[in-house]
This record gives sequence, C-alpha cells and structure tokens, in this order.
Amino acid sequence: MSNQLEQLKKFTVVVADTGDFESMREYQPQDATTNPSLILKAARQEQYAHLVERAVKDAGASASVGSIIDRVLIAFGKEILQIVPGRVSTEVDARLSFDSQSTIEKAREVIALYEADGISRERVLIKIASTWEGIAAATQLQKEGIRCNLTLMFSLAQAVACAEGGIQLISPFVGRIYDWYKKNTGEEYSGAEDPGVQSVRQIYTYYRKFGHETEVMGASFRNTGQILELAGCDLLTIGTGLLEELQNNDGPVERKLSPALADEAEIERLVLDEKTFRFLLNEDAMATEKTAEGIRAFSADIVKMEALIEGLR
Repeated sequence: MSNQLEQLKKFTVVVADTGDFESMREYQPQDATTNPSLILKAARQEQYAHLVERAVKDAGASASVGSIIDRVLIAFGKEILQIVPGRVSTEVDARLSFDSQSTIEKAREVIALYEADGISRERVLIKIASTWEGIAAATQLQKEGIRCNLTLMFSLAQAVACAEGGIQLISPFVGRIYDWYKKNTGEEYSGAEDPGVQSVRQIYTYYRKFGHETEVMGASFRNTGQILELAGCDLLTIGTGLLEELQNNDGPVERKLSPALADEAEIERLVLDEKTFRFLLNEDAMATEKTAEGIRAFSADIVKMEALIEGLR
C-alpha cells in the first residue's frame, strides 16, 4: 500500500504551507502557500539571507520599506514556483485588511512585479483576510483577472460572501478553530467531532450543494487526523512536518468529502448582505476573535519584517 500522502493525493490537491521552499521538494506538492509569519521565519534563516539582501539591493536606496517587502515576498514566490508546477499564494499587508482600495492597489503592485519578472498572473494567488473589506477588494480584483485566496476564514458567512463574489479560492482554517474550542471548553476533540473539521466540511458541502465554483483549501492543521478527515476537499495546505508524517505512514486513507455526498445534504441557502455578514460574524465569538487575532499576528510580523529590512539598508 502506498503511504498516506500518496493516497491523499488521489482525492485532494496537496499544497505545501511554508516559506522554506527547500524543505518542500521531496513532497512534490502541486501548489504552495506563504504568509508573513512563514516568510519572516524563512528570511531569518542563513540559507535565504541572499534573497532578502538582493531584494534590498534591487529596490534601490530611495525605495520604501513596503516596496522592498513586496520584492522579498516575490523573491520567495519565484523560488517556490521553480519547485511547484502550480500556484503560489502571496499575502498582501494585513494592516490593509479594512481598506478595500489600498488592498486592491497593493495586489495590483504585487502582480505587476511578478509579471515584470516573467511570472504569469495565473500562477499567483493574492492572499487577503476574509473581512468584508477584504472580500470586496478581492471581488474587484477577480474581475481584473487577479486571482485571490481569502484567508483567515472561520465561518460560513465569510465563505458565502467569497463564493458570491466569485473568488478563486478560500482557505478555511481548521487548527485555529480547534485551538479556540479546546481552550474555551476544556475538551479534547478528534476525528469528525473536531469543530475545525466540521467548519471546513460545512463550507465544502455548501459550495458543492449550491454549485459555487470557488475552490476550498483547508488550512491550519494541528495533526494528521484533521487532514485525513478532510480527504476529498479540493485542496489542503499542509506544513512540512505533517507532510513528513503522512509520507511515513501507510495506513488507509478514505475519501470523506465529495460532491455526491454534498448534494445529498439538506441545507438552506444563506442570504447575505453586508449587514447580515457583520451580524453573523459578530454573533460567532470564535470567528470574530480568531479573525482579529490572525490579522494582529500577521500585522506584527510585517512590522518585524520592516525592522529586518531597515537593518540591511
């Protein structure tokens, strides 16, 4: 029997969730995702110092720190695209999460830099937080042919807003939902009872039931059990540590999600406008807290990246 990673690939597109691109080679993922925290971690490693130094040099003495960071993100993205045959997700500054127009402008700049370096926009997904403003920005970007990956997603309301906006792909989180419930209830969760797993299953089922074409990519995993419970999801983005575990285990992998199963589900369509979106998010303490916490964490790491860049100028 083949290992669990190879079995999983029969049902699901496997994506590597890391900025450390050298570590992903042996797992042969189709796509890769990055975020400010992962890029910061990689940028601090000696083996990648030359990428950061080159970005600073290429930008020139008069360049803003923000534009240099864009070049750093793209430098890592380009290296990743030499390893994966598919797409890389590059995140815009999380501090723009409540500013639609600035998010649009930043995304255009990032795509322009990729294209100037010979990378087709079809191979890049722009990561944006799943705020109302972020989803509005992504809706406009999609109309311009800039594909988006909406991240920091913790609720069905966020997912439905993305589907209705014609977003390319969403990244509903599993592990951070699990963390919240474990902390707030004191209980342990596993298998199909894991609230993070249940959230992604709910979103996948809704999308397939109502014919939405937005891709669902489960993200933020704490263990391989969560991953295997979502076998059949369109894509799963997985850290290299868990990819290694899957590769080293030859237990059976069963498909848990499929369009056929979703079609049998008895669920109702959610009617959503801005007022309803904000109310539903506010009513969901977990989704509210985790979205805000994620934006704060990514924003803090951008500030740390700025300090790293300033130290090299």
